[in-house]
Amino acid sequence: MRLLTLSNLLLACTITSLTVAGQKTVTVYTTAANTTLRLSANGKLNFSPASQPLETEPFVLVDATVPFQSILGIGGALTDAAAETFARLSKDKQQELLAAYYDTASGIGYTLARTNIQSCDFSSGSYSYVADNDPALKTFSVAHDERFRIPLIKAAMKAAGGQLKLYVSPWSPPAFMKDNNSVTGGGKLRHEYDQSWADFYVKFIRTYEAMNIPVWGLSVQNEPMATQKWESCIYSAEDERDFIRDYLGPTLQKAGLGGKKLIAWDHNRDLVYQRASTILEDPAAAKYVWGIGFHWYETWTGGPMLFDNVKLVNQAFPDKNLLFTEGCKERFSFDSLQAWSLGERYGYSMINDFNDGATGWTDWNILLDENGGPNHVGNFCFAPVHADTRNGSLIYTNAYYYIGHFSKFVRPGARRIAVSSNRAVLQSTAFMNKDGSIVVIVMNSTDRPMPYQLIIKGQKAAIESLPHSIATLIVK
Repeated sequence: MRLLTLSNLLLACTITSLTVAGQKTVTVYTTAANTTLRLSANGKLNFSPASQPLETEPFVLVDATVPFQSILGIGGALTDAAAETFARLSKDKQQELLAAYYDTASGIGYTLARTNIQSCDFSSGSYSYVADNDPALKTFSVAHDERFRIPLIKAAMKAAGGQLKLYVSPWSPPAFMKDNNSVTGGGKLRHEYDQSWADFYVKFIRTYEAMNIPVWGLSVQNEPMATQKWESCIYSAEDERDFIRDYLGPTLQKAGLGGKKLIAWDHNRDLVYQRASTILEDPAAAKYVWGIGFHWYETWTGGPMLFDNVKLVNQAFPDKNLLFTEGCKERFSFDSLQAWSLGERYGYSMINDFNDGATGWTDWNILLDENGGPNHVGNFCFAPVHADTRNGSLIYTNAYYYIGHFSKFVRPGARRIAVSSNRAVLQSTAFMNKDGSIVVIVMNSTDRPMPYQLIIKGQKAAIESLPHSIATLIVK
């Protein structure tokens, strides 16, 4: 199968529109399997007065008068692996990739980013910013990051027009601070280093910001319940609560960094309510916490994604934010780069996560090589875009386009609005941007087309959802 590229598919068709009540227009963008449609404007509809729909008539109904959460942004992680792969591209391909992700016209307009504090699995090796047995952090240096990662972060921020919110996450404290004396294999932070580790976050943020890299927020710990063969550190819910309350929160405040958005949990949906309730029911800890981060890897066991747990956190703690902080398809295979299930997994997660209250959504690596790395422990994964460093080409998977159906059109400051479908086939969500435009996203992951009516305040328009497709309908 010929590999799809950005240049010959993105925004490939002529824009068509229709007039609705109040002189509004609607443009439909579609990505569909077994077609050339990739974020392509297509189709022409006619609106007519809508009456009471029948149960036999499939529809998606949108009500912009019922707003929900505000949207922070959508983006991906700027890891060591992404940066090292980016550095191997030609200048032309580097600019293509930056435009593909961060340009709002020719690309998909990312506005959110995450990066690692010290090494993670998607680094070429383990490293630390301090020498061994230096709790005073006198040797602190991010010189490692200056070769690849910092240049990529700065280039991404420039490509996004300075509108890229960056948050940072540690995978492990230095080995000497842990009870297993290793950055890998889990282990826990020794209590005698609680303050030193809290100071470490401040050092990192101040160092990056001195290099003209603004840091919007931080999470306490990546995947604090996962003992991994790569960088990891275990915190029980009580451990994380106490560390936030007694050390990290006060230390950020004292350093003048209390405005940074502090994210707790940063792990899977399965335990998200247990972790959120333990931390947020303690007012002394909760006052420092901006929100709860979550991943999607509970599906490793083959079970369903546990969206109801996210919704429960939203219902129980409506004053706190929910942020999807990481997700990717594991077990990389070059032969599967065009598998349609890649994009559908993103669409399914994004629709449900936003409908359950997420204010933002962050993919994992923005770029990996033809092996799904580099990764120093062989944990090779998929990214929306891969570089084949053997020939210098970029390969755009359909996940890139599925994410783009959200990030390109749902802009920061948008509000999610009410949407109702009477067919499970028509998975849907909807938003209103600050300019008043309405964005409706409809996904069909079945093998059959589904004709339906789009209904908006007394008007309806007939449209068909193609098999294995996602469509974004813009009303303005």
